[in-house]
Amino acid sequence: MEKDTVLILSGGMDSVTLLYDEQERIALAVSFDYGSKHNAREIPFAKMHCERLGIRHIVIPLDFMTRYFKSSLLEGGEEIPEGHYADENMKSTVVPFRNGIMLSIVVGIAESNGLKYVMMANHGGDHTIYPDCTPEFVEAFDKAAAAGTFVKVGLRSPYTNITKGDIARRGKALGIDYAETWSCYKGGDKHCGKCGTCVERKEALAEAGIDDQTEYED
Repeated sequence: MEKDTVLILSGGMDSVTLLYDEQERIALAVSFDYGSKHNAREIPFAKMHCERLGIRHIVIPLDFMTRYFKSSLLEGGEEIPEGHYADENMKSTVVPFRNGIMLSIVVGIAESNGLKYVMMANHGGDHTIYPDCTPEFVEAFDKAAAAGTFVKVGLRSPYTNITKGDIARRGKALGIDYAETWSCYKGGDKHCGKCGTCVERKEALAEAGIDDQTEYED
């Protein structure tokens, strides 16, 4: 299969699964250091998996986000809330138009390298609070990317309409060790086990019948 795709790779469960799932077509994986509280825990995993698969990996700094954007996910922001993603307080973790910004950059990278597609690992569970993960956003951005590039770059987001549990099952079939991924928004030494993404991680691994080897705080 032709390597024709740039993947946005955080180092979390979803994008690492997509990296392995689509490795034959991924020419380049891009991580963004945008000043989140967990970037320093995620990005080393992204790098490690790319090295393992022989896929080129780069890290692009977006440090302006911590200066001009408001989100509890960012360094200097308020405390990360605890609970389930369906809870109203989880909206504080939204980084406004984060995916739109990152996708715009990788579209430019794709066209500069003669690649036809960009890819991200948003999924059905993200729709609750993240507007730039919805099917409507994906469809609109795909059209914008094609209209704004000579090579008609397309957006591929194959997990848009499946759950994180579905992704975990796919990862299990691929033999992925999810202990080699990072989810917790707090970015401590261990996963907190209480923030929205930790709760979602636990539920997905349990749903997929995976023995959770994640180190959680007591």
